[in-house]
Amino acid sequence: MRLLFLVLFVLLGLIQYPLWLGKGGWFKVWDLQRQVAEQRETNEGLRARNAALEAEVRDLEGGSGAIEERARGELGMMREGEVFVHILPQNTPAPAGGASLAAEPAARPAARAGAPATRASAPAPKPSNPANARH
Repeated sequence: MRLLFLVLFVLLGLIQYPLWLGKGGWFKVWDLQRQVAEQRETNEGLRARNAALEAEVRDLEGGSGAIEERARGELGMMREGEVFVHILPQNTPAPAGGASLAAEPAARPAARAGAPATRASAPAPKPSNPANARH
């Protein structure tokens, strides 16, 4: 009787092996399901990115506003007559190649203590009406 029980137990083990550990076993199926879920998440992110890129292409093809925005942001371009003002964070040295307001104390009024350093390529126009000076 023991021999029969041992043979049946070994046969049961041999039948269970492909179910759990074989080529199409449960462990393999669970691993593949996890991989499919990860790939779906990746695909959703890529679909969102593609939609954003398509919208940007439509904007660039359809109007000049997006082109102007890109030229200003990425290339640093300006329209004729515009004034570029670069405000440096406090305690930041001025760029080596550019002019600094700190180097020209006679050309500017006395600055407040603790005010951030500024650099302008051209002086700002003075308002013609003092009542409209604040915006």
